[in-house]
Amino acid sequence: MAPAVVAPAATPAPFHPDRVRVLKPGSPCPSGPVVYWMFRDQRSANNWALIHAAALAARSHAPLAVAFCLSHRFLGAHARQLGFMLRGLRLLRGRLAALGLPFFLLRGDAPDALPGFLSRLGASALVADFSPLRPVRAWKDALCERLPAAVALHEVDAHNVVPVWVASGKLEYGAKTIRPKIHRLLTEYLVEFPQLPPPAVPWTGEAPPEIDWNELIDEVLREAGEVPEIGWCEPGEEAAMEALMGRKDGFLTKRLKLYDSDRNDPVKPRALSGLSPYLHFGQISAQRCALEAWKLRKSCRQSVDAFLEELIVRRELADNFCYYQPHYDSLQGAWGWARKTLMDHAADKREHVYMKEQLEKAETADPLWNASQREMVYHGKMHGFMRMYWAKKILEWTNGPEEALSIAIYLNDKYELDGRDPSGYVGCMWSICGVHDQGWKERPVFGKIRYMNYAGCKRKFSVDGYIAYVNKLVGESKKRKSDDHSRPAAKHSKT
Repeated sequence: MAPAVVAPAATPAPFHPDRVRVLKPGSPCPSGPVVYWMFRDQRSANNWALIHAAALAARSHAPLAVAFCLSHRFLGAHARQLGFMLRGLRLLRGRLAALGLPFFLLRGDAPDALPGFLSRLGASALVADFSPLRPVRAWKDALCERLPAAVALHEVDAHNVVPVWVASGKLEYGAKTIRPKIHRLLTEYLVEFPQLPPPAVPWTGEAPPEIDWNELIDEVLREAGEVPEIGWCEPGEEAAMEALMGRKDGFLTKRLKLYDSDRNDPVKPRALSGLSPYLHFGQISAQRCALEAWKLRKSCRQSVDAFLEELIVRRELADNFCYYQPHYDSLQGAWGWARKTLMDHAADKREHVYMKEQLEKAETADPLWNASQREMVYHGKMHGFMRMYWAKKILEWTNGPEEALSIAIYLNDKYELDGRDPSGYVGCMWSICGVHDQGWKERPVFGKIRYMNYAGCKRKFSVDGYIAYVNKLVGESKKRKSDDHSRPAAKHSKT
């Protein structure tokens, strides 16, 4: 649906004060450095949190630094996700250095790593990225208790176009309820970014320790190496902008026209933007994607409107759900009608019942489902339409809705490059628990949850074509893995 707003202003706008929340006040006369704790938005450009941190530093005539806390396998991350993130951070450190900003890589969870670090620096303020996920919110609660009294803690939503607490003050039922609220605010928040000013005061404090990135990546990947990295998606801000606007195969420059008509056809993956890994790790700003897409609306109105619906409304609906529903990843988080109908049918006879290990190995009687699982395992990304079918069949083939949801989230978070994300949790909750959906005709196992089946997929797209496409992906992935194993190991260097 088209956003009911005029085109965004081309001139940069100042930082909107409602984009930041003060979680903990600090000294009324701050004098020490400002530290930006980067977590969800891992980029130097188009970053409202970094812009706010720079403004705080300039206001108190203090230096600014960026810190990243490397937790041990946050939410069970594997080599696939950690390798992509660390290689992106390696590039980011150089971009920050070019801006005159030191980058500190701290080991451990934020509440353990940051208080001592900030005390050592004599910091006056900590600026944090927003995340709706429980562990990150718990970290911030702990930081409010552990930070020195003089250190302020600010939280900035640099991930959403409209900050989650501004878009809505409650749990929204679905897209139809949050959409008009977001649309009304886009003229205020979908604005061009101001330029990041140079540091008000050069950094003369503690120098960041040298990082042997090859050694660090090897160490982390050895500990989390069960799911290997993928080769089709290059990490970093430059690669993200290339995926969005590149001359060779950029989404907006080369493939946008396909989006409206072909995005739900799993046999036509080029119609998709391919931006989800970059958005998940914050290596590109959703707001930058929206601004650039809007410029093309006159020539591709339907595709641009469909893209903005997914990029803004649906992503922010997912953040809304995870922020206002603490049980965002369990049956407790479903609406009452959905819980009742699922439990009413939990004991229904299933045609097939598979164990988690069988599902993980794609050992079912359904070749279409097996293909979707193999696409995720080997490619690190399953087509969006197939994610719905995939999750709903897990509900059909397991012993009950709680088990189905647990397995779907486990597999999604383990293999998807963009796993462990609000959109992933909501996708599983929509498919299995009817979140952001309505009740449908009652049937065995599903109750009133929306039903999908193999025959419906055959009517919508070429099932054989999709299976052949996935078989090709798997073959290419296995060949890359074999080639990688045959290459001599690269020498380590500190860069």
